Amino acid sequence: MTDDNQKSVTVILSGRIDSGNASETEQNINKQLSGYNSDFTVVFDASNLVYISSAGLRVILRIKKAYPDLKIIGVSSEVYEILEMTGFTEIIDVEKAYRVVSVEGCEVIGEGFNGKVYRIDKDNVVKTYKNADALAEIQHERKVAKLALILGVPTAISYDVVKVGDSYGSVFELLNSRSFSKILANEPDKYDWCVDEYVKMLKKIHSIIVPDGELPSIKEKTLRSVRRMKDTLPDGLGDKLVAMVEDIPESNHMIHGDFHTKNIVLAGDEVLVIDMDTLSVGHPIFDLIHMYNAYVGFSEYDPKIVYDFQGYNTKISHKFWHDSLLKYLGTKDENRYKEVDDKVRCLSYAGLIDWGTRHPDPDPQKSEATIELWKTRLIEILQKINTLDFDISADEQTNANEIKIDAITDNLEKVIDFVNSRLEAVDCLPKHQMQLDIAVEEIFVNIAHYAYSPDVGKAGVKVEVSDDPVTVTITFTDRGVPYDPLKKNDPDVSLSADEREIGGLGIFLTKKMIDDISYEYKDGKNILTLKKALN
Repeated sequence: MTDDNQKSVTVILSGRIDSGNASETEQNINKQLSGYNSDFTVVFDASNLVYISSAGLRVILRIKKAYPDLKIIGVSSEVYEILEMTGFTEIIDVEKAYRVVSVEGCEVIGEGFNGKVYRIDKDNVVKTYKNADALAEIQHERKVAKLALILGVPTAISYDVVKVGDSYGSVFELLNSRSFSKILANEPDKYDWCVDEYVKMLKKIHSIIVPDGELPSIKEKTLRSVRRMKDTLPDGLGDKLVAMVEDIPESNHMIHGDFHTKNIVLAGDEVLVIDMDTLSVGHPIFDLIHMYNAYVGFSEYDPKIVYDFQGYNTKISHKFWHDSLLKYLGTKDENRYKEVDDKVRCLSYAGLIDWGTRHPDPDPQKSEATIELWKTRLIEILQKINTLDFDISADEQTNANEIKIDAITDNLEKVIDFVNSRLEAVDCLPKHQMQLDIAVEEIFVNIAHYAYSPDVGKAGVKVEVSDDPVTVTITFTDRGVPYDPLKKNDPDVSLSADEREIGGLGIFLTKKMIDDISYEYKDGKNILTLKKALN
């Protein structure tokens, strides 16, 4: 028996506990617990227990009644099965014994803030944790990973917990998996594919609304970091930074918290996200700042850092950040990119200064120079921006039925895909879907060509389906030049090719294929509404 601290006492269970020795075992346990009241946590170490019968279970139950905080650790699979079968795992905190796994010489396929992921054989990987007492972290990650999977994020769920050196690890089945870092480093022809899939996954995560209380808010963590470092900034800029962070809107949208190419893997033909322990909720900027750090921020002073971490050079990492952010924003407008990039870098540098101060480089000169570089960048940005917020709805679905997107023809396919995805639930006939696709194309392309020319602006597309009869309503909005396309005269289709004027067929086709079309200009917006019965 060991007295671990003032409120916990450990009792060793070994060999067999059966009807032949249960009474003697119970007497021995009670003797060891003599002098400890019911406020103590009794821990049964069952590492050497090989057998237990119902007589032994009755002993445990009586001890449990006397010491409500009873805990059993180091339980073999065979004994655990007995405890589980009899419902003891529901009323007592029971921890299985952990098999030992070595990662010496194993390939690192992923790495996050809290640990590394190693391939231990062709079918399985193990995530190790930097914290030696990682069981609570493992339980948390398994819980949030299951939540993410239920909410629609493709991820791997740990099926076992193991001992790895002095810490613990989670085991996952990931067949033939390769991280995006490996792909970018070794398969340059797949660069564009990586950008597309990476952003698609990020948007999927950010589109998920998490039920209240299921995940922590990441904003509070960021605020603590900013408040720690604010006094290092001159001229009240620290207070300005804190105020801007406080003004970032709260949100229940899912945030990964460590979304970089080592944590995105291709397993067979499926793209999965791993390292889920940092899941939280908040504004998307909080994911973007960690992305920037991984590709640019951490290695801005020493480019070798990104190669050591990601396995590819800064030319690739900087380009990947630029291209991914543009694609995430759904734009080719470099001014829009620069606007959001500045806001991301502002928070990134603030976090890096705080991190670098608390985790200095062994080389004091390098540490000081790195922090000074981040501080110079941050001060420059703080002097020209006044908000860290950006319009999420401008680039993301505002709800399940609406998107707002750059009105450029390159986004036509994305708009049609969005509309069609909303028609999947109503058994839309192919003929009706084709007619709607044509109408959507005509209207969206018209907005893209004329609403904001020569600039680029936003178009909203909202899809609503009503019953009895089943009718789809598609509403287009933009803040471009006021224009009512319905005022244009229909072309005379009886004229010969030589006699016809060029143009005007798009809105004409739309009128022919849609049951009802209406236009209004309201609150500075062009609003065009299409309705079509699907019965």
